[in-house]
Amino acid sequence: MKDNEIGEEKDKTFSKSLVKYTFQTRFFFSRLTRKSRIIKRIVDKVFFEDNELFVLPNKNTINNTKRSTITAKIEINQSFEKDDSEFVPSEIIKEAIKEANDIFIMNSCLCRSSSNCKDYPHDFGCIFLGPATKKIASKYGKVASVEEALEHVEMADELGLSHLIGRNKIDSVLMNVGPKEELLTICHCCPCCCLWKIIPDLDDDISNKIKRLDDVEVHTQNDNCRMCKKCLSENVCFGNAISLEEGRITINQEKCLGCGHCVQVCKFDAIELNYSKKSIDSVLNRIGELVDYKK
Repeated sequence: MKDNEIGEEKDKTFSKSLVKYTFQTRFFFSRLTRKSRIIKRIVDKVFFEDNELFVLPNKNTINNTKRSTITAKIEINQSFEKDDSEFVPSEIIKEAIKEANDIFIMNSCLCRSSSNCKDYPHDFGCIFLGPATKKIASKYGKVASVEEALEHVEMADELGLSHLIGRNKIDSVLMNVGPKEELLTICHCCPCCCLWKIIPDLDDDISNKIKRLDDVEVHTQNDNCRMCKKCLSENVCFGNAISLEEGRITINQEKCLGCGHCVQVCKFDAIELNYSKKSIDSVLNRIGELVDYKK
């Protein structure tokens, strides 16, 4: 092995170790943001400044919700429109990809790798769009075509992963690229290992930067519930929004992020996800204001 290859391998190992250590301490520092104003300011400034991320349920969540109110029709810059029966929120990601000139697909998921995930593949990573992707080291993944990125999103849906899209400063920091205004993050999140399981522990001013789509509703049909309690598992709800109250499954709408993982885990159609046109018709335009990623 050549000296430069040895150096790259050592650098890669060090980077993985640093990310893993940081990842494993995430809950500790997240809780501190609620206890110390100084730590809150530091954490917010370093990792979350000007962030705005939207949670999107995957296609299978929509397809598996028998009573979903799918009334969406969307026009983005007068060019994108679909019938109500065809549109699902993950189409927002596909439209962003089609508009992007620079696309990078990670060769692994930092969250799943750091947590040694048992249920989802470690080698299925995030997608990044925008000029800042040109600065991402090749050791992290590959430059991709529109077609490859679209296939990646389809695979994420098949795997049952929910999505996050928006500006995420922590990615710019971890990969030492920027500015953050030129890097659009598209995460594919499993319910067990995702970084954003820290949301319930973060100070509200920070956690509120991660948003569910307007008008998304996840609610229970308790007549169908068989009290299997799978939805209460710690590896289901990102927002810690599901609880058992007076013998009934309850979803706190203020905490719910609309990821849809609870819908997927329920085998008795006792939880459903509904959304309407208001849920999706402005997201791409808002993302375009946050990040300069377009061609």
